[in-house]
Amino acid sequence: MSHPIVLLQGALVAALEADAALIGAGGVFDAPPQNRPAPYVVIDRHDMRQTDGDGTPGQEHRVMVRCWADRPSRKAALEIAERVMAARSGLAPAGLAVTLAEHVRTETVIDTATGQARAAVLLRFLTE
Repeated sequence: MSHPIVLLQGALVAALEADAALIGAGGVFDAPPQNRPAPYVVIDRHDMRQTDGDGTPGQEHRVMVRCWADRPSRKAALEIAERVMAARSGLAPAGLAVTLAEHVRTETVIDTATGQARAAVLLRFLTE
């Protein structure tokens, strides 16, 4: 069996890549790409803790997704963030049951070094 992080993140990446309207094909990364222009998203962090109970293994996941727009527009970054929040619903990773998928918070910033806008979306999942 694969690790729960791998299973959940794989399902999230597949859902995001299936909705390539805003980020383009292959626009999901584990780190900001060196030679690819925005827009794209980066799964910046994926933290998990075990929450086993009553003989059922469980996990709490917190996933930080950074959404990079191709211009200094919070609106553009938030359009991508909305797609990320929509992708969290209905995830069905093989080998895991998602019992909760919620949006915790969204932050936005205009990067002074690049002039690009970005949004950071924190998602929380409970799986078993």
